[in-house]
Amino acid sequence: MNDRIINWNLDPVIYWITDSFPLKYYGILFATGILLAHYVAKRIYIKENVPIENLEKLFIYVVVGIVLGARLGHCFFYEPSYYFENPLEILLPIKKIGDAYQFIGFQGLASHGGGIGTLIAIGIYCKKYKTKFLWVLDRIAIVTPIVAVFIRLGNFMNSEIYGKPTNGNWGVIFQRDDLIPRHPTQLYEAFSYLLIFGVLIFSYKKMVKEKSNGLIFGLLLVLVFSARFIIEFFKENQVGFENEMVINMGQILSIPFIIVGLILIFIKKSPVYNNA
Repeated sequence: MNDRIINWNLDPVIYWITDSFPLKYYGILFATGILLAHYVAKRIYIKENVPIENLEKLFIYVVVGIVLGARLGHCFFYEPSYYFENPLEILLPIKKIGDAYQFIGFQGLASHGGGIGTLIAIGIYCKKYKTKFLWVLDRIAIVTPIVAVFIRLGNFMNSEIYGKPTNGNWGVIFQRDDLIPRHPTQLYEAFSYLLIFGVLIFSYKKMVKEKSNGLIFGLLLVLVFSARFIIEFFKENQVGFENEMVINMGQILSIPFIIVGLILIFIKKSPVYNNA
């Protein structure tokens, strides 16, 4: 076998807790990403002398927003017809197999939905606790790529959301699906998000003493969703209807985020805003 080809056949299940309830690498990595992001956010709050209890309250809102938004995003963006016919499966970790429902965990989360859910959750938090919305967004923006890195590593462990075939001389063979060398797009994204985290940390250290509320968040949107837009060209489409599209659903959903990010950067960099 060519040394530039990696054969990947890892069982995504670490341990079966019950006959129908698996402990998976994906869940462990997802939780690890959230906890690590919380740790970094805590350091930021301490550095700025902001009460940690404020972060603990925000953390609950954000986690609920991520999970709920990501789940609803997958159901409504990618498989709306199926879930409209099976509404119980939207928010319950079950699936109808034959004549009975079985516990299988949540099969499908969409990052764009997670982003929207997080924004809504932060908005609710800021309104309830009378906190500046853009200030919170900037701090959450810094740690968001950490979660994204671990989610994509989880996708790699699951042998899912992989790329299109390479030229055959290199790539990763996800043996649980086929024997074709493919682009490991999960790793492309994970590495991209790790770099973006570094850029945001650097930017935060430069901007922390300036009136830059919203600028780091705008930078996050542009960098993350531009990376996502580009990498989608190397990915296999997730659902059949995307095969008839010029650009896929992930790219279409990325465009509004990029536009909003550019607008925020333009406004926050504008001399008119800075002199206000």
